[in-house]
Amino acid sequence: MATRQNSTNGKPKSPRIQVVLPELICEQLTTLAENESRTVSNMAKVLIQEGIKNYFEKEAKTLISETKINTDNFRDTLERQSIKRLKGAPQRIRYSKKSDKK
Repeated sequence: MATRQNSTNGKPKSPRIQVVLPELICEQLTTLAENESRTVSNMAKVLIQEGIKNYFEKEAKTLISETKINTDNFRDTLERQSIKRLKGAPQRIRYSKKSDKK
């Protein structure tokens, strides 16, 4: 769970998390941060934001494709059904009026 601290003026600071990284990933993160003139913490934030954005875009595409597949399956099932004729003349629907009871 992210921890939240208060600054000296009383305003809450941004939530903080602690992550344990393997040595190689930490070195790569440091190199990326130096290449973009960022702090390691800021570089980690940027990469996490991009990862989350990509994740949700991928999930949205998957959801859309699943919906399309379900729609196509439903349509195919309907088209395969045989045509059935109604028996007799259509019935009228009669609505009864509410009577005013006192």
